[in-house]
Amino acid sequence: MKIENGSKVSLDYTLTVDGGVVDSSEDHEPLIYTHGEQQIIPGLERELTGLMAGDEKSVTVSAKDGYGEIDPEAMRDIPRSALPPDLQPEVGMTLAVRGPHGQAMPVHVTAVDTDKITLDLNHPLAGKTLHFKVKIISVT
Repeated sequence: MKIENGSKVSLDYTLTVDGGVVDSSEDHEPLIYTHGEQQIIPGLERELTGLMAGDEKSVTVSAKDGYGEIDPEAMRDIPRSALPPDLQPEVGMTLAVRGPHGQAMPVHVTAVDTDKITLDLNHPLAGKTLHFKVKIISVT
């Protein structure tokens, strides 16, 4: 059976960025998703259409079709007084904040001043070209 909209797909994958592995199903369960339901990034989903169980493919996904380009408007200054008193922010630190729907979102500290810090709200992989190696385990 070929992957098409509505197919339940199980796959193993390795994601590399800038030559380094950033994610892989090797140490855990395969990724399972429903094709066409926007559960995975668009560039990868598009490239998996038509594959069958047992197929292997290398896929390169541009930033635009992955996690998007870096949005300079996604930088936010917040007063240090809004932080927990025991938190000592440092440039490069990752913090978790609540998104608009209550979900935890990682943000990165890009600047620290005496009265404010600057947070980068972009996805950590925004602006990056993504390289996937995938093996389709099953299609139902």
